[in-house]
Amino acid sequence: MALKLHTIIASTRPGRVGPAIAQWFNDFAADHGKFDPVLVDLADFNLPVFDEPEHPRLRNYHHAHTRAWSESVAEADAFVFVTPEYNFGPTPALLNALNYLVAEWQYTPAGFVSYGGVSGGLRAVQVTKQILTTFKMMPIQEGVPMPMVFQHLENGKLNPQEIYKTSAAAMLDELHVWAEALQNVRAKHKASLQRQAEAA
Repeated sequence: MALKLHTIIASTRPGRVGPAIAQWFNDFAADHGKFDPVLVDLADFNLPVFDEPEHPRLRNYHHAHTRAWSESVAEADAFVFVTPEYNFGPTPALLNALNYLVAEWQYTPAGFVSYGGVSGGLRAVQVTKQILTTFKMMPIQEGVPMPMVFQHLENGKLNPQEIYKTSAAAMLDELHVWAEALQNVRAKHKASLQRQAEAA
């Protein structure tokens, strides 16, 4: 069975271009063939600013939106965050979504497709990578930056440049190496969480 890759659209603001970029990447990942790709839109979960009364490490979720988000994240073996840059950092929606959970993120590799102006979102990626390590995630070096991306969007779709494809293939190859290497660790981690839940 192929490992599951979640491509997460990290911007929820009106007028966003993230869905077009994420759709292209998700389709590319399907053609690449090493993962079973799933497109995930943060906007579909409608997460408010973190509102759980208990710490997420306890996994005692009180709200339906948190449980739905937890189930989605727990299904993945690897992640790709499709993200713009907000003031040199990650989007508030992504940071909030990350902070909703703890255990579900652990022992998974992560890559980035970033976009924006001249920096191509790279400053946001560097900040987010530091945050991911606190969740015991493995952010990889390979990525797909898209500087001045707006000139490559036509009628709501991305016109991918050859460098996007080359970079995406390299990132997917490396993600798969890490996802495979961490597979047994994730399995033991999930089994441990299940035992804790049954004992509670």
